Order: sequence, then structure tokens, then C-alpha cells
Amino acid sequence: MTERTLSLVIKVWRQAGPDTPGRFETHRLSNLSSDMSFPEMLDVLNAQLTQEGREPVAFDSDCREGICGMCGAVVDGLPHGPERGGTLCQLHLRHFKDGQTITLEPLRASAFPVVKDLVVDRAAFDRIIQAGGFVSVNTGSAPEANTLPVPQNIAEQAMDAAACIGCGACVAACPNAAAMLFVAAKISQLALLPQGQAERKRRAATMIAAMDKEGFGGCGNHRECERVCPKGISIRNIAKMNREYLAAAMR
Repeated sequence: MTERTLSLVIKVWRQAGPDTPGRFETHRLSNLSSDMSFPEMLDVLNAQLTQEGREPVAFDSDCREGICGMCGAVVDGLPHGPERGGTLCQLHLRHFKDGQTITLEPLRASAFPVVKDLVVDRAAFDRIIQAGGFVSVNTGSAPEANTLPVPQNIAEQAMDAAACIGCGACVAACPNAAAMLFVAAKISQLALLPQGQAERKRRAATMIAAMDKEGFGGCGNHRECERVCPKGISIRNIAKMNREYLAAAMR
């Protein structure tokens, strides 16, 4: 696709902290390259704000390669923006029209308090993982790959679930701010593999209890989480998690 230049109107959420009210600010950016990614566009905005003597917009990003998910934010009402199957840093300005107005805000959920502007605290995910998203293994050198044989179809299902990067887009998209897709992906991944069997009897119970404690909502089968997931995690994992939870409760 041929590179072009365009101008955009950016309505960006500004908030000093979790206990202060926020507001939208409107900025105009010109001579933007259509090959720019979204974080690069925000870099241009912050350079403009700095030259004007104003405070830059706080936003998260790290790898800028669609690996870590730190860049997660809501673009025109959609986490990670309108293009499916990618993170915000993989969204390029070529997908927008010259002169278009874009609304940019943080991932909205009570369990993700705003730190500043577009930055939210996703430590709730870490605490859920600490509750049961681990395996008991002996320390030392890595075992041979074929020591524990895993059928190919099971390995592929586990890898599909393991693709979850914990960006939080599923929570922001869900009308109930549910974290079910994230938790289900972690539970399914470990339940499918031999290495995850030691904690299997209690993993679902402890992780779901931790999820409820953090204040996430329940799944309403809207499937918005699946729609915005940058790694295409299927809601079939939620069914798997429910079966694991039932088995844990019966034991």
C-alpha cells in the first residue's frame, strides 16, 4: 500500500490519577505518515505537547511488536482498535481517513483502576495467576522434549490457549467487565498438559475465587471478548474452565 500523509483529530482521555476526575482533550495532528503505528502517532502528539510546554499523554507500550499487550487502549469504543487480530501497536494509520476524529481512552473496568491518562493497573491479572496459574516442577535443566509425550491435537489446543498475553482487552470489551476469557485460557492451557496435573484439582477453584475477589463480572455469553482478543482466544476455553471448576467443586 502506498504511503500517504494525513491529518487527524485526536480526542484523548486525560486523568491525573485513580481518584481524580478525567476529561477528553482534543488535539490536531498534521503530516502524519500512514505507515505510522498508533504508539508512534502518540509519540508525535507528545512531542507536540512538549513543544507547547504541556504535559505529555501517559500511555503504556513496550515491545511494539504485538507480543506483550502493554499498549492496550480503547480506540473509538473498541479495545486495540477496529482491526481484528492485533494489538494497538499493530494498528497503523493507513486504516483511518484523512481528517478523521479518533477517540482514545483507557481500558474501562473497576478492576483496572486508571493510573494516569491511558495507563491502567492490570495487577489484578497477576494476582489471579499467583492464585493457581503455575505448575509444580523440579528445578534444574530442562527435560528432553519427548520425555512427556503429548498428542498433537492436545498440544495444539494448549498452545492456542497459551497465546493469551493478558492485555485486558477482553475485560474492557465485556459489558460485565468479566475476566473469564483470560482466566479460562490460563486454566485450559495447564489442564491440557501433563505438567499441569499436580494442581489441577484445585487450580480452577482458586483462580476463579481470586477473579471474583478482584471484582470482575460474570460471563454473559456476549462473545465481545473473543471479538477483540488480539490472539484469537476462543470462548471454548470458558466451557473448559467451567468443567474444570465443576470437577474441583465435586472433589
